[in-house]
Amino acid sequence: MIVPTRLFWWLVAAGIPMAAIGIVVPGFERILVPWNIALFVLLIVTGLVARGWNILRIERQTNSILSVRVPNVVTLKLENLTDTDLYVRVRDEAPAGCTTTKNDFEVRIPAAREVELKYTVTPEERGSQEFPGTWVRYKASLGLAWVQKKYDNAERAAVYPNIRALSEFDLLRQKGRLSLMGVRRSRAKGLGQEFESLRDYNDDDFRLIDWKSTARRGKLVVKNFEQERNQAVIVCLDVGRHMLAEVEGRKKLDYALDAALLLLHTAEKMGDQVGLLLFSDVVVRFIPPKRGRSQVATILDTVHAIHAEPVQPSYEGAFAYLASRWKRRSLIVVFTDAENESQAAELSSSLMYLNRRHLLMVVRVADPRLRELLEQDIRNPDDLFLRASARWYFNDRRLADRKLVAAGIGSIEAEPSDLSAALVSSYLRVKELSLI
Repeated sequence: MIVPTRLFWWLVAAGIPMAAIGIVVPGFERILVPWNIALFVLLIVTGLVARGWNILRIERQTNSILSVRVPNVVTLKLENLTDTDLYVRVRDEAPAGCTTTKNDFEVRIPAAREVELKYTVTPEERGSQEFPGTWVRYKASLGLAWVQKKYDNAERAAVYPNIRALSEFDLLRQKGRLSLMGVRRSRAKGLGQEFESLRDYNDDDFRLIDWKSTARRGKLVVKNFEQERNQAVIVCLDVGRHMLAEVEGRKKLDYALDAALLLLHTAEKMGDQVGLLLFSDVVVRFIPPKRGRSQVATILDTVHAIHAEPVQPSYEGAFAYLASRWKRRSLIVVFTDAENESQAAELSSSLMYLNRRHLLMVVRVADPRLRELLEQDIRNPDDLFLRASARWYFNDRRLADRKLVAAGIGSIEAEPSDLSAALVSSYLRVKELSLI
């Protein structure tokens, strides 16, 4: 594409005084036609010649895996391949459905040098995306035309759940600052089942004192236990209609995925096996538990483009399937929703296949809007109706919670901002108390 510059239009406008001079000097206005023809010819010729120039090398650097709903940094490297300074305008096209910071630039690149440009892209949905390419504008000879062309550097990127949270978790874990994420560790120490070593007493549980070693050394000595490894954690994720509901503009499935992946990442770091069951009205996918980072990567690849469907989940079919294929005692975490007592009864009844052998947890996403409605002032009949409806719905969810607990099933219901931390805290508590 060839675009006239401001200089070109100034030169075209110079024909106006030429025409005015023709009033005083008859015949002078005849210059106007060849003048304009010459300008347009120069515009086209210099533009076409400039289109063939190889003046830039462009490289885009970003992660092949992007995190959904968080800013991901994109770096553009522009290398000047000429022996003169370049002034260019650059626009890198972001994937559709993404919001960006400023991704168009005006930059001067010194001769035979390289510059870096940065912006961020925030995907709104999980799945496969594509950077279509980079548009560049530069001036042709004589400065009459901007040449605009697209560099064919299209690049695909997979948008995953928030995997950056996993890196943040690892960093805080190394620094012993998990409390900053809301993760709470039990104060109970040494309750694992595998003996590791002896150490001096330091305000520990008296049940951990090794009396024989204490008598031999003449000072209090306690046994140090190591938390068991190679246990199994299986996430069962409902991708049916319950997870289509939206909370703060996002589907419950998205919140569940973020929390589930942080749980699986934590379990892998603790040396446990991790697995996944996806189900709706049928079993969508089962990944048997295994250890290792490659297992977590396999699970990520499986769920990054999964979407909930408007179908009634078959709890009985899903849990019977799991019970027939995995016998070893495990922690089984079910992400679904039970809004009232009857739904909770159906869920707990279906979990009977697993409840005898495994430790179960049902995780539900709470809506902060419900708490706001319960606390808001009543100023008119509409406010009264909303508050009464919220109280009715809140009570139904509490009855559902009690039904699950009465059936011997752990229940976690937390708002999106607290869900991941509450789940990881519960898992760490299970490990510390050797419940699996």
